[in-house]
Amino acid sequence: MKTENAWKKYADKTEVFAFCEAYKDFISSCKTERECVTEMVQQAEKAGYRNIDAIIESGETLKAGDKVYANNKGKGLALYLIGEEPLEKGMRILGAHIDSPRLDLKQNPLYEDQELALLDTHYYGGVKKYQWVTLPLALHGVVSKKDGENVTVVIGEEEQDPVLGISDLLIHLSQKQLQKTAAEVVEGEKLDMLVGSIPLEGEEEEPVKAQILAILKEKYGIEEEDFLSAEFEVVPAGKARDYGLDRSMIMGYGQDDRVCSYPSFAAIMKQEQVKYTSVCLLVDKEEIGSVGATGMQSKFFENTTAEVMNACGQYSELKLRRALKNSMMLSSDVSAAFDPNFPEVMEKKNSAYLGHGMTFNKYTGARGKSGSNDANAEYLAKLRKVMDEEQVAFQTAELGKVDQGGGGTIAYILANYNMEVIDCGVAVLNMHAPWEITSKVDVYEAYRGYCAFLQNM
Repeated sequence: MKTENAWKKYADKTEVFAFCEAYKDFISSCKTERECVTEMVQQAEKAGYRNIDAIIESGETLKAGDKVYANNKGKGLALYLIGEEPLEKGMRILGAHIDSPRLDLKQNPLYEDQELALLDTHYYGGVKKYQWVTLPLALHGVVSKKDGENVTVVIGEEEQDPVLGISDLLIHLSQKQLQKTAAEVVEGEKLDMLVGSIPLEGEEEEPVKAQILAILKEKYGIEEEDFLSAEFEVVPAGKARDYGLDRSMIMGYGQDDRVCSYPSFAAIMKQEQVKYTSVCLLVDKEEIGSVGATGMQSKFFENTTAEVMNACGQYSELKLRRALKNSMMLSSDVSAAFDPNFPEVMEKKNSAYLGHGMTFNKYTGARGKSGSNDANAEYLAKLRKVMDEEQVAFQTAELGKVDQGGGGTIAYILANYNMEVIDCGVAVLNMHAPWEITSKVDVYEAYRGYCAFLQNM
């Protein structure tokens, strides 16, 4: 059962390329979960979405066609388009995550060593640590000061900005280093970022560190102790780019999972009237187990749905349980694209291919499907029917050969409510690397597939 190359559908590729230009702009400017939420809230409000907190405070009643959102601590977002059917009949949910593998600054990060100033980091999520050295890096974050002020910091993204980076051992002295395994060739505690080398005039003790603190004080009003209540993320510097001589692909940071979260968001923005309440649920912390207040394992989605039902005049504990049970969800996350350089880890009949449309993963997990949500055949049959009727190009895949490894998503967490859930997203090359690769036609087909799901399931 071979799938067709989705590019063959498009004699005129204008819509595909236009959609992906907007996507490239998004992932170029939104490299952290906070930046994603800020941008999406702005776009949602322009499209008529209102904060659920304002609805609650005013005591308004929601009706079919109304649009609301809930912002979870600036790191997660849930958008609801109220449908014609009561919520207890179920929702149609597009769920994705907006965090990505990266390096975080430690709480006490700044130090000086041999007249060089460095920032100490702690990697976040599954990364190959050696991929993060000798790259131009940018610093994105927020500093929360004791007086309640939040200061946003972005260094390394503008043309006139300096970039930062992590040094590597020169090849001439690397004999012992190169004998180590790839997991050990660069250790986590050696991922310290070089940020300065000029001593502050008149400063005797750690003058280079003092110079960096003086720059931060002058530009951002930040003191050293403010690092204690800051969240800084180190990401690759630079914009997403067209990839390939034919410009058919996208190279960008954080496409796991913004290549699914952006089309999910765009799909719900496209809808005006739906039969069943449509939800776009964008969460944090998936890369470290979906834990914490902003991860999928928190009660945020359940609590917010209860508030929405109450504002619709439909809430009861039993009806909330029915709403969750009767829902259908696409757990929108990426899949591993077949790489001709590494065919030995893939099983060709059950792999995702760049350019063959959106990807359905009936199950993920590791080895014996450990940790997997294994979607029901009946649910997959309904999805096949909708995608075929809407002429959405799709493929099915596993995450590599059975004993090679595996991975997980947020699917199993929502499935705990007894709703129908399947993993569905876009194939990615270089997954979890600083620069990941996707096919433009797959991104566009994912958007079309998410629209079809919201309208027809």
